[in-house]
Amino acid sequence: MTETPSNLNPKDHHEAVALFRLQVLGPLTCSQLEHGEQAVLLRELSQKRVRPPGSKRTRTFAVATLERWLHRYRQGGLPALQPRSRARGFALGLDDEQRQLLLDIRREHPHASVPLILDTLVNEGRLERGAVEASAVRRLYARHGLDRKTLAREHGKRERRRWATDRPGRLWHADVCHGPHIEVDGRPVPLRIHAILDDASRYIVGLVARSTELEVDMLELLTSVVRTYGKPEALYLDNGSTYRGEALATMCGRLNITLEHAQPYDPKARGKMERFWRSLREGCLDFLGKLTSLHEVQVRLLAFLDRHYHDRGHAGLLGRSPATVWATRSLAQTSEPELNEALTVRAKRKLNGDGTVSVGGVTWESDAGWLAGQKVMVARSFASPQSAPWIELEDRKLPLRRVDAIANGKRGRCEIPREKPGLDAVTFDPNNTRVDALLGRRPKGGQS
Repeated sequence: MTETPSNLNPKDHHEAVALFRLQVLGPLTCSQLEHGEQAVLLRELSQKRVRPPGSKRTRTFAVATLERWLHRYRQGGLPALQPRSRARGFALGLDDEQRQLLLDIRREHPHASVPLILDTLVNEGRLERGAVEASAVRRLYARHGLDRKTLAREHGKRERRRWATDRPGRLWHADVCHGPHIEVDGRPVPLRIHAILDDASRYIVGLVARSTELEVDMLELLTSVVRTYGKPEALYLDNGSTYRGEALATMCGRLNITLEHAQPYDPKARGKMERFWRSLREGCLDFLGKLTSLHEVQVRLLAFLDRHYHDRGHAGLLGRSPATVWATRSLAQTSEPELNEALTVRAKRKLNGDGTVSVGGVTWESDAGWLAGQKVMVARSFASPQSAPWIELEDRKLPLRRVDAIANGKRGRCEIPREKPGLDAVTFDPNNTRVDALLGRRPKGGQS
């Protein structure tokens, strides 16, 4: 087929731009002009409006730009007038992890300026100063729809506002995550991960693997954490039965901890915990493999926190690590007597004719035989769930001890089929407790 002039087009946009620039230069490329004449012609061409390829508007070009084009043409001809590739990538000086951190920070803090974000990352040691220009970060944000114009347009659609407390220890979040089943002694056992997160630092103050999600699980974990770090000013929880029990409310009330619950059917209100659960799944739970005990799970959870999560830059903290922010904490401490009193529950019980009483599915007896047949106040402390209960009489504490199995071997026993509140919340079974400890089901104190 014979080519016609109408088929002779630039091979690509780069060549089209080179031809356009050559046309703009016009007489400058073929005339031997004196220096003064060339300067006059350059000024005239700089005032002429032209339309570049692919543009819908006309514009002018500065004298310095025209001189640069002319010099390049005289050095290399038409190919030298093609636009040069500029290093205008999207933060090319960063690795994938740093780039993702910048994006996450912008999503968490849409109003934070680029210089502020970069300065924070440099001060935290996440970036080297000068590793990336602010303009490159802005292009990165624009590419992902996170530039200020796009965010301003979408601002009217957002009704929820981000919030955070001003210092560690002011507010803690608590929640339960359902993990994959594990196989213990040939049978599947559910995996329930209990966690407590500090709002200001995103630091995980408590994390424990259990097979249940009962109120007593939360009480044991919270007690362990308060012993270790001190008490928060408030707890923010969901509306599950684990967090709606009377014992937890009583404990928080006695320790002056404000108890707050999220609105029902509003998962976004628990966004900080959900974000941690996502990190835990992607970095730990999805790779558990075939484990045979909760102890093995617990070891992996603590390794994830220590070697990955706590020292990693967090988007919600402008790139600072949870450990760095948590290190600034100052929490009110709670003494052991205060903690024991806060976790003590009481109930009226009638002593049997032989001076015995059932608590937690176990029969206890008192040496105060003269109280037999009477209603008494029985108390026990969840600060030490396996310790014996006692009778409170006026200002005295009368100890209870477990009934002697030999002396009362013929006494009929009735197993408690399910968990009960108050005094009966935990079934007393030393053998089962030892087996659980061996298998790591209930680590002592709620946390390794």
